[in-house]
Amino acid sequence: MAIERKDPFHGFNFAVELDGITQMGFRACAGLDTASTASPYREGTDANLAPRQLPGLLGYSNIMLGRGVTDDKALWAWREEIAKGTVTRRNISIILRNIKGEEKIRWNIKDAWPVKWSGPAFDATSEAVAIESLELAHEGIEVVKWEK
Repeated sequence: MAIERKDPFHGFNFAVELDGITQMGFRACAGLDTASTASPYREGTDANLAPRQLPGLLGYSNIMLGRGVTDDKALWAWREEIAKGTVTRRNISIILRNIKGEEKIRWNIKDAWPVKWSGPAFDATSEAVAIESLELAHEGIEVVKWEK
């Protein structure tokens, strides 16, 4: 019986959908992770001297997005709203595609808002594209599609 080979998906074939913002392409996306803290606990009657490890709070890293600067200032405008005291939270989807461009995995990010915007670094001796980045805090990740 032959085992079916499963090749991993490539990290370059992804899309980001920002709720309520003009669709744009991103060069980089990072910070898609979650972790729980462990809290040691021991009762006085426990025979074992080592404490048990109980699950603690669930946490999420900030999502980092990077893209080439264009005349579309939607990311800057979103961050500027925050700087002026108006918090507009948006839902985001991060989509991983296979080599054919078909959607395979979709992570939904809940209630994201920009905590930091960074403009490009300039270098007159380079032909590199000017990149802006946006760091987003959020309140949760869920997988809504993870296809075979």
